[in-house]
Amino acid sequence: MPDHQAHYAHWPARLPYAITTPATSIWDNLAVNARRYPDKAALVFLGRTTTYRELCDGTERLAAYLHRLGVSKGDRVILMMQNTPQLVMAHYAILRANAVVVPVNPMNMAEELKHYITDSGAKVAITTADLAPELAKASNGLPAGQGLQHLVASQFTDAFDADIKGDDAPPEAWSKWLLTRREPAGLEGGQVHAWTDALACTDTPPPHTVGRDDMAALPYTSGTTGNPKGCVHLHRSLNHNAVAGSYWGTGTSESVVLGVVPMFHITGMVSVLHTAIFLGATLVIMPRWDRELAGRQISRYQITNWTNIPTMIIDLLGSPNLDSFDLSSLKYIGGGGAAMPQAVAQRLFDQYGLRFCEGYGLTETAAPSHSNPHDRPKQQCLGIPFMGVDSRIIDPETGTELPQGETGEIVSHGPQIFEGYWQQPQATEQVFIEIDGKRFFRSGDLGHVDEDGYFFITDRLKRMINASGFKVWPAEVEALMFRHPSIQEACIIPTKDAYRGESVKAVVVLRKGHENTTTEDVIAWCREHMAAYKVPRVVQFVDALPKSGSGKVMWRHLLEQEQKSAGGTHG
Repeated sequence: MPDHQAHYAHWPARLPYAITTPATSIWDNLAVNARRYPDKAALVFLGRTTTYRELCDGTERLAAYLHRLGVSKGDRVILMMQNTPQLVMAHYAILRANAVVVPVNPMNMAEELKHYITDSGAKVAITTADLAPELAKASNGLPAGQGLQHLVASQFTDAFDADIKGDDAPPEAWSKWLLTRREPAGLEGGQVHAWTDALACTDTPPPHTVGRDDMAALPYTSGTTGNPKGCVHLHRSLNHNAVAGSYWGTGTSESVVLGVVPMFHITGMVSVLHTAIFLGATLVIMPRWDRELAGRQISRYQITNWTNIPTMIIDLLGSPNLDSFDLSSLKYIGGGGAAMPQAVAQRLFDQYGLRFCEGYGLTETAAPSHSNPHDRPKQQCLGIPFMGVDSRIIDPETGTELPQGETGEIVSHGPQIFEGYWQQPQATEQVFIEIDGKRFFRSGDLGHVDEDGYFFITDRLKRMINASGFKVWPAEVEALMFRHPSIQEACIIPTKDAYRGESVKAVVVLRKGHENTTTEDVIAWCREHMAAYKVPRVVQFVDALPKSGSGKVMWRHLLEQEQKSAGGTHG
């Protein structure tokens, strides 16, 4: 059996193996730092600064307003926004009101939003005016009594100067959705409230009574089938990873954090937002990814910590203005969601001395359950079990623990693991397994552990390609194809094959200047660089791969397209 302590030989010397989770709430982290650093910049958004005192005072007023709307302890409140100061203030105000944040992807449409409203039982939602019509449409389409009763809507320009110029100015392409003031949506059987009115509330907020063992957030995870499931997270599970993440990322109160990964997503919520506020750091917020704005913001505000997804790094390094950006302030850079191509990681180190630290986690694990140590990261690797985490590899069929080097399902036990799926006891039971008297979460991801105790992912259990009995793991083929000089991105999916049952198909985005590359060129290169059964039999060139709001490649979307297409059979 593998040595469950092997990774401690590579543990950062300055850090404990486990931490004591605060007994207090997540909102209390903000309250403490508002007293410690009242005039320090908590948030910077397109040139406007919000201090810790202003941020905390805003959460008190908004919590009082939510209380006036009938929100009480344990109630779920939908929060659907892109990264903005309003998202931060609303998130902490919901917690201040002793309620539960239901973070929702702003890309969702009405039909999808109905599920979040009815499943969570939320009666109040906070959003921006551009998204309010979609939420209202969802609510209005529900049976009487099941919809929203209140909708608080903010304008983007409530949080920044529309005339901003210079390095802080948003890209021109954003002006339409950022600068347009929209009329509130019509909510049948309910009321719509302006953000500015809510913030002007002078009521006394209710006493703050929630702590470690109360529910804090109900983020939803899509999984492989059916409707998204709500993941019950208490203050303690989120707070654990906020505190542990701040130490792991060498954070201090003087850190300057770039907040560009979406904060509705578990990584942005915990590893960026909650970590920054716990530290008393400054959070520089971007509502969407734009490589030129990101380069200017890193330079202007001397960003020290940047949690991201590899596609952002690839894009930034491809900027024609790269030489004009000052990236020297960056001290910690890392992330997950997709593997960092080895060639890109090497360039980061060679050019900037930065070691990209990949991490791994799911909505159910409050972001990281594994992360690479800053001093000794391995490339194309999930890292080692995070603070307080016991992680194993098991046979997904039998539950038996597997020896080092063998591929099986990654399971984890730790203080950041969720309680279970909201109102779904059967689904909850299916994702937990008892080992050595402890409750382990089954990730549904396949991987192995090496002799140093580092974990590597092979793929999702559901994503294997079976070509004539040979098992092909798409993530492995994608990592190889990233090394091709003409390929910017690649996604591997199965395609029907009359002879082999399934064959490998590559959906490819070519680098600029390499448009003359042919399918034959790619296949020939692959034949040289990987086992024959892994080589794509079909290559399709596209302008861009479909991505989720959190930046992950939506391989299932490509697979569905493939299955629907008439030309799905290839010899």
